[in-house]
Amino acid sequence: MTKADIVERIYEKVGFSKKESAELVETVFDLIKSTLEEGDKIKIAGFGNFVVKEKADRRGRNPQTGEEITISARKILTFKPSQVLKAAINNQ
Repeated sequence: MTKADIVERIYEKVGFSKKESAELVETVFDLIKSTLEEGDKIKIAGFGNFVVKEKADRRGRNPQTGEEITISARKILTFKPSQVLKAAINNQ
């Protein structure tokens, strides 16, 4: 599903104009993005949690040369689905 598909579904189900639907979707995604950029957690009841985690430096190996390298620290985004979403996916 693409962003355009989400806009279309909102247009069909809620009755907003396509422009209003697109603005709504953009606003929600911008809010989610800015919240995660600040390092805050997003918890959506019945859906799941988005969390930004820090990964420390670690040693790795170049698979072509076998040379040992350092993989730099970085932030990763994780998603943990709620029990409600897991049950819905598994038709329970």
